[in-house]
Amino acid sequence: MMPRHHVDDDLLLSYAAGSLAEGWSLAVSTHLALCPECRARLAAAEAAGGALLEAMAPMPVAADAWASVRDRLGSSVPAEDRRRPAQAVIPSPLRDYIGGDVETIRWKAIGTAGAQLRIKTSDGTTQVRLLKIPAGQPVPEHGHRGRELTVVLSGAFSDGAAVFARGDIEDADEEVQHTPTATPGADCICLAVTDAPLRFRSWLVRAVQPLLGI
Repeated sequence: MMPRHHVDDDLLLSYAAGSLAEGWSLAVSTHLALCPECRARLAAAEAAGGALLEAMAPMPVAADAWASVRDRLGSSVPAEDRRRPAQAVIPSPLRDYIGGDVETIRWKAIGTAGAQLRIKTSDGTTQVRLLKIPAGQPVPEHGHRGRELTVVLSGAFSDGAAVFARGDIEDADEEVQHTPTATPGADCICLAVTDAPLRFRSWLVRAVQPLLGI
């Protein structure tokens, strides 16, 4: 099934320009690996940017410009990985951060909310983690002090009337207060990126929040 929830234009344009922090870029590239529609949107944005550059007056080129271009080409986003079986849960480039597919993950329990794997990045502004939410179980009700991107890798979760399945991306901000709930039948595994701690409603969750790093 094709994703129904897509990356916003502001993120896609910033990604095309190479200006996103590493955590946000990882969320966007993971969604792109699973979403042909957004890959087409990215290609259009990059083509428009190329046309704009061609129309601009020539400017001096930095000495390291070609090295930067090579780096970006080396980190381009593929379609959903054709080098691995179709049943692979973790797409490239996210799999490069983990070192394998889902069976290699060493999950750390986070109480009744499921389990997580924290992913190290070098941007210093985002927190990146994989979450495994047990089938039919909710994430404790929470709001946000910043932005949160969530990309579903397997299973699905509901949030109000919306359902997010494999490849879908949810974009939440300070105005959102919600209780995402894994749908019955299978655990939901997703990539979550935040730039500030969550605001949990439960005092008990808030008490252990520093220990969980969320």
